[in-house]
Amino acid sequence: MEPATLTTDRLVLRTVGTQDTDAVYEAAQDPEIQRWTTIPSPYLPEHAASFTDQLVPEGWANGSMFTFGVFLPSGELAGMLALSMRALGVSEVGFWATKEHRGNGYITEAVLAASHWAFTRMSIDRVEWRAQVGNTGSRAVAERAGFTIEGTLRSAINNKGVRRDCWVGSLLPSDLGLPSTAPYLPTPR
Repeated sequence: MEPATLTTDRLVLRTVGTQDTDAVYEAAQDPEIQRWTTIPSPYLPEHAASFTDQLVPEGWANGSMFTFGVFLPSGELAGMLALSMRALGVSEVGFWATKEHRGNGYITEAVLAASHWAFTRMSIDRVEWRAQVGNTGSRAVAERAGFTIEGTLRSAINNKGVRRDCWVGSLLPSDLGLPSTAPYLPTPR
């Protein structure tokens, strides 16, 4: 699939390439990004080059992962977001924000834009969010974006060789006022 570019009132979400390698490398030096994500630590220049030059294009080409750089209109990198295909009609969103741009609502805005795109263009009926228990910043983004927090999964994330518990949540098309591609029959409450 050809990479998509999404725009919001304040952001441009586009694929990253060789021209973005240095910005990705610099942002990923943040200890908080290395702590809460599964990127290598230490994060070396060759990791950034492999990410921008190989992993991102391959994910778009084979439909396994749709990665967007989250950019301000000035072209400055504010974060990264990816939708990874997990099952038929299900993707998992992952994201991080640069230290300088946390707390501005950019990642929440990006998550909503990418989820809307997935629901309307990719036949996705469920976007899942997972984060290591304790990652309150990630949880706050998910909650502000309207995800329903569904619980805690034991030993569900492997971060740098250590199994960790994670929170899990979901966003459905109906949460954004959109139709699903498949019928949904929720459990009666």
